[in-house]
Amino acid sequence: MPGMSDESTSPRPRRVIGIDLGGTKLAAGVVSDDLVVHHRAHRFSRGADQSEILDRLVEVVDELRVQNEGEDPIEAVGMGIPSLIDQAAGRAVTTVNLPLEDVPIRDLMNERLGLPVAIDNDANVAALAEQRFGAARGKQDVVLLTLGTGVGGGVVIGGKGFRGATGSGAELGHMTVLADGPPCQGGCPNRGCLETMCSGTAIARDAEAAARANPDGTLGRLLGEGREITGPLVTELADGGDEQSLSVLARAGFYLGTGIVSLVNIFNPEAVVIGGGAAAAGELMLGPAREVVRERALSPNKDLCEIVPARFGAEAGMLGAAVLAFDECLGGIAPAGGR
Repeated sequence: MPGMSDESTSPRPRRVIGIDLGGTKLAAGVVSDDLVVHHRAHRFSRGADQSEILDRLVEVVDELRVQNEGEDPIEAVGMGIPSLIDQAAGRAVTTVNLPLEDVPIRDLMNERLGLPVAIDNDANVAALAEQRFGAARGKQDVVLLTLGTGVGGGVVIGGKGFRGATGSGAELGHMTVLADGPPCQGGCPNRGCLETMCSGTAIARDAEAAARANPDGTLGRLLGEGREITGPLVTELADGGDEQSLSVLARAGFYLGTGIVSLVNIFNPEAVVIGGGAAAAGELMLGPAREVVRERALSPNKDLCEIVPARFGAEAGMLGAAVLAFDECLGGIAPAGGR
């Protein structure tokens, strides 16, 4: 119509809530279809039982609805959950680092929230965000590893997420990288998993062992003073040049690289994206990992593949959950979407 402004004819922005439920924390945000985060909310999930976790999911959505009041309405919720997922039933089957087992979480949340809900494994949605809009944008075949309390995995093949026969595939953190290694944490029956050797939990375990073996070193003195030895502390000390901490991260990087070798050989990806909190160690882990891949992976696979840090960092899971909500509940994000 003559005289009508571009603003009045442009489609109204849509908003969803993306939720990333991790082994120790929950991060959520109100996200529009240009992938801008308008409001954020956080909770701790450590130590909660199943009922408390479900209640916290509802609480964080309610908090974001209040923050978003008076703005473009929230139309759906996407959730990334560190679980094996039965997609047909919308069910969290088993979860290694949280007490969620055989929970029809999609239907429960739909009923309690009164909004369409989409769910997937947390690393699957992070992979979706990084492949569609992040560090692997423009690439069709991508593998993502998230290094946190555990190690999550996501695979995109031909531009589409790989879920396996029932939706519980791509549990890359539970491939074996040391056959007689330590038992995996939580409910995983394996030993020497990638998760057991290079997660934030593994880094803290190995650093504490190093501290006890050398009480006169920096880590040993801190442990003697009552400090908790954590992954972030090890990274901080390594950034400052502490040799013991550098050695711990190099060991984790070696096993990370060992796992990536198998992924490069099996999937022939254009990129392997490394995210999650433990990835804050950056090149202190990625450098040793790349060296293992150079030495052990097959050509031409290793020559094609880039090993890169995640663009979205700690928010990859939350943003990916939002993309999932747009895709599965609202028909997808328009091609102009993304940032």
